Amino acid sequence: MSMPRVNLFRKIVLLLLAMLLPIIGVYAYSNKISVNVLDTELNRSNTNQLRFFQNQVDSTIELMGMWPNLLIQDPDISTLRDYFDPMKDLDLQTISLIKRIQSKLSIQQSSSDWKSELTIYSPTLQREITVKDAKAYDEAALKKRLKSGWQVVELDEPGNYRFSLMTAQPYNSFKDKNIEGILLEVSFDSQNISDMLDDFKRDGRRDPLFYNPESGIIFNSTSDKALGSELINQLKHEKSIEDSGYATVELEGEKYMVNMALAETIGWYLIDYMPVSDILGPVHQTNQLFYIIVGSLLLMSCLMAYMLYGQVQVPVKQLMISFKKLQNGDYSVRLHPKGKGKTEFHFLFTRFNSMVEQIQSLFEKVYLEQIHVREAKLKQLQSQINPHFFYNCFSFISSMAKLQNYQSVIAMSQALAKYYRYTTRQEKNFVSIQEELEFVRNYLDIQQMRMNRLSYSIEVAEGMDPLLIPPLIVQPLVENAVLHGIEPYPEAGEIRIVVSQEQGVACIIVEDNGVGLTSEKMFALVHRLSKPKEDEFGYGLWNVQQRLYLRFGEQARIHLEHSSLGGLKIQLSWIPDHNVKKEH
Repeated sequence: MSMPRVNLFRKIVLLLLAMLLPIIGVYAYSNKISVNVLDTELNRSNTNQLRFFQNQVDSTIELMGMWPNLLIQDPDISTLRDYFDPMKDLDLQTISLIKRIQSKLSIQQSSSDWKSELTIYSPTLQREITVKDAKAYDEAALKKRLKSGWQVVELDEPGNYRFSLMTAQPYNSFKDKNIEGILLEVSFDSQNISDMLDDFKRDGRRDPLFYNPESGIIFNSTSDKALGSELINQLKHEKSIEDSGYATVELEGEKYMVNMALAETIGWYLIDYMPVSDILGPVHQTNQLFYIIVGSLLLMSCLMAYMLYGQVQVPVKQLMISFKKLQNGDYSVRLHPKGKGKTEFHFLFTRFNSMVEQIQSLFEKVYLEQIHVREAKLKQLQSQINPHFFYNCFSFISSMAKLQNYQSVIAMSQALAKYYRYTTRQEKNFVSIQEELEFVRNYLDIQQMRMNRLSYSIEVAEGMDPLLIPPLIVQPLVENAVLHGIEPYPEAGEIRIVVSQEQGVACIIVEDNGVGLTSEKMFALVHRLSKPKEDEFGYGLWNVQQRLYLRFGEQARIHLEHSSLGGLKIQLSWIPDHNVKKEH
């Protein structure tokens, strides 16, 4: 059973992201469309308002431009044309005529909200007549100003201009620069336009101005003149000034939406600008509020997911890990519930611990029973070794007695007594390697009595004498070498026993120079050693294999190979158990 790669917390977070990302995407897309629509409609609305305001300015200026044409038809003003002789001093009749004309000029000026001035120039009287005065004029200066159309002159105060329009009778006076009839001039100050710009600015966001490339800029009274001048320079640099339209200009890191309209009467541009942030500020605030809400929702959802993860998946994961350990045989595993609350998992953990404790107790009982069975089986296997050798010894004694070789009978009887004394101590589970090898020497001495051609050697590595092994573990190997290797071999027999230890692995080697085994027979023998006991198969090697396995576990091995002496080499290897103690 494998652990899930993606836990519940990640799944919930990914699900929340999958739900929120499309919502954020749709909102961002719709917001972009809304901003574009708002920008287009706002520019259109501002442009229309500019045009309306510009039309008001044009209408006022056009109306004022008609005054000279209307007044020149007035009978009193026309009478001035009938004076052919220059007059240095005015008579009573002429003074009365001037008074009537001044009254009419005053009435005409009062017909408009703008502060304007009407002036009549009479070359016959050598005077300029206004509402308040009738004084002489400089003819040379007047001829220089004698131009058709609206003229603009900047006054002494920067940013303040005087607009004027002249009408001549006859009209060819403009061409010939010769004043023969009369001239009517209407003029007004740019303060009138500035006042109208103030009225247009009342909504609080606008900052309109008038601009003419040849003359300059007319600001409203509260305008930021430095910013307005920089804006005009930027528009001129980008060549964005149009008769009617809008543009976006960036100044000092701030974007401004600029709308413009051309006053056809006087050739000035009405330009209005406002920060984009002021327009889209509420939209941006709404966006921020939306993203804050979405972020808060995501954070709260993640917190809830984490709580769910900690309260549900973590305990489930602990259960899964504990069950896996239990499956692998670790019965010491225990679950420790967090918190003091009596939750479902607290109850489940408590019942799990109780179950594992019962299973562990049951397994310990079963394990103890298995140990007792193994010990009984070991005693049975150990007892089966003894009869095999006794038959041969009694046969030898019987033969020597018939031959009246009493010394051999005595020697065999004494050796057999020592042998029997060792083998009958079946209550001992472990003996030292020194005791086992002494028993093997006694056995080989008995065999030498039977076969004078038999010789043997025993080599024990330094420090190996205290090594504890099961009793009667080496003798079956030596007996197998004598019976199956040396006896069928007609030549002198040799048996070598070597005891050593390398890298924590103990090793006992028994080899001979007997007839040995072919590779096929050796393979078959190894295969039968791993199978249950068969009646036709001897007890020797199979008993040793079983006893090693019962005492030292599956790492214990019996290895067979050809000996360098010419016969068979049998090697026992195992990892010693240092916890076992020699029994007395």
